[in-house]
Amino acid sequence: MKIGKFDLQKDGTFIIAELSANHNGSLQNAFDTIKAAKEVGANAIKLQTYTADTLTLNSDKEDFVIKGGTLWDDKTLYKLYEEAYTPWQWHKKLFDYARSLDLDIFSSPFDKSAVDFLEQFNPSAYKIASFEITDYDLVEYTAKKGKPIIISTGIATLQEIQDIVDICKSVGNDNIILLKCTSAYPAALEDANLNTIPNMAETFGVEVGFSDHTIGSTAPIMAVTLGAKVIEKHFILDKSIGGPDAQFSMQKDEFKDMVKAIRDSEKLLGKVSYEMTEKKRKNRVFSRSLYVSKDIKKGEEFTLENIRSVRPGHGLHPKYLKQILGQKSKKDYKFADRLEFN
Repeated sequence: MKIGKFDLQKDGTFIIAELSANHNGSLQNAFDTIKAAKEVGANAIKLQTYTADTLTLNSDKEDFVIKGGTLWDDKTLYKLYEEAYTPWQWHKKLFDYARSLDLDIFSSPFDKSAVDFLEQFNPSAYKIASFEITDYDLVEYTAKKGKPIIISTGIATLQEIQDIVDICKSVGNDNIILLKCTSAYPAALEDANLNTIPNMAETFGVEVGFSDHTIGSTAPIMAVTLGAKVIEKHFILDKSIGGPDAQFSMQKDEFKDMVKAIRDSEKLLGKVSYEMTEKKRKNRVFSRSLYVSKDIKKGEEFTLENIRSVRPGHGLHPKYLKQILGQKSKKDYKFADRLEFN
């Protein structure tokens, strides 16, 4: 599967820098963050496309006030989204700027009008946010656009995940990437349950990645070793900028280190191989082989006294030791001669 020019089978892990609200209301901050994402090695920058009115109702009734120990407790949903949203009139400038840097760019639509709006930019993919996974109508509408669809599973039940995979396939979209996700901001390490990643790939038969809200880079690096093909991480120029998502976002130097660690992990993982490479062949000189450990006369028996398995590996393979013991030598050998079949 490809996302833009990136081939998930050939090019490694697709690393997404999530802009979210980290522009903090400044278009220049948004531009600077996109440039920084390119500089630190991200493969894509991701926006969020909504308004407060497309997400919720402007109400201060108890149902609409955030509770539960979050970073945003006591705010109304409307006020939070009004503060955090990316103005729609910025989108063309942001898409054009990212593409001028050869950085992929796409977005999370939060309703059908956002999908329709984003279509004009021909995004390389669409992302369904964790809290929108239960909006089956939105998932279906987005999947019908035929782009790769990346779906966070943070609050979904097993059945709901199966439902949305089936919905995407039912409209002819098999380019599905499920993201293991813990919908807590920030998320505790013990809640990550990264062993779900290979199980998710096996259970649903689709590509799997990881949307990370933990602090630091340990979780995404571990996720890659478990088979994650996509990593998404909130990205901010500097936490001092502030904003609703600043606390659990990764700064430039941290993100750069994470990208390097992921790329190093990919090199370490490599491929399944038992190939006798030139390096392995050369290093076999340090393996053991059979050598003469005491002078041997022609007709004398080979014993553990006069032949041994030692380094280096130029002599006969040690697997022949038992076969040779007790046989008589057909020539004279000197100490430290190689033992060979001839």
